[in-house]
Amino acid sequence: MIETAGLALATFLATIGPLDVAAMFAALTANQTAQHRRSIAIRGILISTVILLAFALVGEFLLAGLGISLAALRTAGGILLLLMGIDMVFARSSGGTSTTDEEVTEAFSKTDISVFPLATPLIAGPGAMGAAILLMADQKGDVAGQAIIIASILLILLLTFISMLLAGKIQHWLGVTGMQVITRIMGVLLSALAVQFIFDGIRQSGLVGF
Repeated sequence: MIETAGLALATFLATIGPLDVAAMFAALTANQTAQHRRSIAIRGILISTVILLAFALVGEFLLAGLGISLAALRTAGGILLLLMGIDMVFARSSGGTSTTDEEVTEAFSKTDISVFPLATPLIAGPGAMGAAILLMADQKGDVAGQAIIIASILLILLLTFISMLLAGKIQHWLGVTGMQVITRIMGVLLSALAVQFIFDGIRQSGLVGF
């Protein structure tokens, strides 16, 4: 159980990236009042929670309906997470863990960013959605294990919410360099987890006998 919890927490911490979300949230709401920022943060967290829990609970059934095997999902998900991890290690912005330049430009023209780009793709991005499906699939038939995955999602979302409320202070405490150091460390961990997903997917597919 401890191993499952550690894996889930590390994966969602890397794919959601509370500090990255907080930094972008601070930039996009710089001209808003404290009350409005809090309201946007609450709506964004609630919407992203619904999205991630939906993917965690019914994502595997949806993929099964499309004829996608779990082995294929593990391999494809591992590749996606690996690309995200590499971008994090080299401090590059990607659509997997953050918004693209075009999305940022559009977001600055909005007064309410709670749905886009806050809830998705900043918080509930493709990496977090894929990780939710993969981790839940790994615990298939184990109610306790799946409960740990759900609890991990909720815990990281709570941490993300707190980070948004304290966005200004966090940026002041850590600075740009400090935030990038943490991002790089999480990128290394995510890359290792991603490679393991790829190995597991290939092994489960039966294409290679190891």
